[in-house]
Amino acid sequence: MKGVLLMAYGTPEHLSDVEPYYRDILGGREPSPEAVTTLVERYRAVGGRTPLLEITRSVADLLERRLNRDARDASWRVYVGMKHWHPYIAESVERILADEVDELVALPLAPHYSRMSIAGYREAVACSMAQASSPPPMQFVESWHANPLFVALVARRITDAIAWFDAGPSDVEVLFSAHSLPARIIDEGDPYPQELTDSAMAVAAAAGLTSWRFAYQSAAKTGTPWLGPDILESIEQVAREGGKNVLVVPFGFVCDHLEILFDIDIAATQAANRVGVRLARIEMPNDSPDFVEALFDLVTTGTGARVVGLSG
Repeated sequence: MKGVLLMAYGTPEHLSDVEPYYRDILGGREPSPEAVTTLVERYRAVGGRTPLLEITRSVADLLERRLNRDARDASWRVYVGMKHWHPYIAESVERILADEVDELVALPLAPHYSRMSIAGYREAVACSMAQASSPPPMQFVESWHANPLFVALVARRITDAIAWFDAGPSDVEVLFSAHSLPARIIDEGDPYPQELTDSAMAVAAAAGLTSWRFAYQSAAKTGTPWLGPDILESIEQVAREGGKNVLVVPFGFVCDHLEILFDIDIAATQAANRVGVRLARIEMPNDSPDFVEALFDLVTTGTGARVVGLSG
């Protein structure tokens, strides 16, 4: 049997889970009471929780069906593991080993690589597998933003969303966004900023865009510089230039979770309203058929992906 381990960041299931979830993100360090309160209020603002886990499980189920539909020499099983909450990656690896999977593809549901983010998934898989006496051969998909099916689905969503404004394409400012990281990664030679630029250029070309912008979002308040420009600053810049419509393309994410439901749908929308700008965003891939097909292509062909071998 072949296996796929789909991995996502994780999300608390209840408001009472926010503090231990935050502690896990910080590697066991205690978050400040103020930081916990802020995060609790953000989850409360989006209904108390996000659908990240349910969507990821749905994607896993649909991908498993898709893989087995065309399976010729082996059956497939798709597992779900979270980086910072249940089911943890280690828990899912235990199931994979118990099921005696012969080959494994580990796939973080984040298209762009950074050592600060994707390397953590890789380490979690490798450390968990190291406990096994004979782990299966593993392939880790560490970057896949260049997959043509992923590029095409984001481009289609841009075209569909522009129609919402009832304005000419030239009257809509397209703003790509991805999660910010500490600015020191530039000095460390991290490929994350370049991958985002290359990715935005590919999607923009596929969507036929003649102009677009890029911004970072969701930076943490750590007292140290983070990558910019920040999305809220970019919205204000559009207003200063006389722009009236902004379409956010959060292509650094693939699912409705806090960075989408709060940071864009609430915080960015409020910022846009303050400066007289209409703001919308593309529909997220979530568990859509075209996203599942892109993942199927990644698992079976690795097209547009950077794949590395792992040993337990």
